Amino acid sequence: MTDLQVRKMRFAFADYDVPFLWNETNPAFSAMANAVSFLAIAFEKMIVSTMAEAKPLLADSPIADEADAFVRQEGQHSMAHRQHARGLIKAYPALKETLDQVIAAFDDLVENKPLKYRLAYTADLEATFTPVFKLMLDNDDTLFAPGDDRVASLFLWHFVEEVEHRSSALIIYNDLVGDPWYRARVAPSIFKHVMDVVRMACDGFNRHLPLEVRKVDAVSTFALERRKNALLRRIGRRPDYGPLQAPFPHLGLREQLAALVGIVRSQIPGHDPTHEKLPVLADEWFRRYDEGYDVTQWYTNQKASADV
Repeated sequence: MTDLQVRKMRFAFADYDVPFLWNETNPAFSAMANAVSFLAIAFEKMIVSTMAEAKPLLADSPIADEADAFVRQEGQHSMAHRQHARGLIKAYPALKETLDQVIAAFDDLVENKPLKYRLAYTADLEATFTPVFKLMLDNDDTLFAPGDDRVASLFLWHFVEEVEHRSSALIIYNDLVGDPWYRARVAPSIFKHVMDVVRMACDGFNRHLPLEVRKVDAVSTFALERRKNALLRRIGRRPDYGPLQAPFPHLGLREQLAALVGIVRSQIPGHDPTHEKLPVLADEWFRRYDEGYDVTQWYTNQKASADV
């Protein structure tokens, strides 16, 4: 039996306006996280469709319960991110076009890629999450704490649960496909698709939101994009959408390189996510959740507890 828990969260995004610039101290990270929210809705929709297709093949498998809990967690994530996106679209209706484009990019995979490709896509991308999210959660004091507590708490919950089910997608892939070299072969096309979708979301932010809302060119998310777009600007091939700012300017090079090494390692055949180094915050989050702590307002309630 799986030990994954399905936790239902509501972050009150309908109660008051949801800011695009939810962490005013770091506009580039705000844009990155908003792009992740759009990506999560579409990716997790694909996961649900893919697992529904795979379910008959898992009927007699000992990992059927793992797959069920995995897809139910992902369904909860998708629902919460839809609430976040709905709040952004309420404030900036043109963003619905961007969200629809992102969803369509993953619907295309469901329609045109075989099941084993989509299982590999899920396993490959999920394998990168632990090193990436560890980098973020280890620096929550600057990346999340200064921001809107609803948005920050949404991402904390999502990221710690991705750490919790870090092995699930690979376990399912290995059971149904069992070819580690196929997963490695298709990885370049998978990560190109991921980058194309993130770029699509950020381009939509640039087109539909004024600079006074974004503060930065939303494609600042990745170093390669910053360099490429700076060059395109100089030769007149790209509009100036604002400053190109790194989302992690205060983080040490060693920390960022460790995350990069973890991403590369996660794609090597035979890699086992079970043994990844985990963020300390994940254990604290799970403990507090089990104790009945209101994790939907993580920083507000943390401060209230400290003041008692």
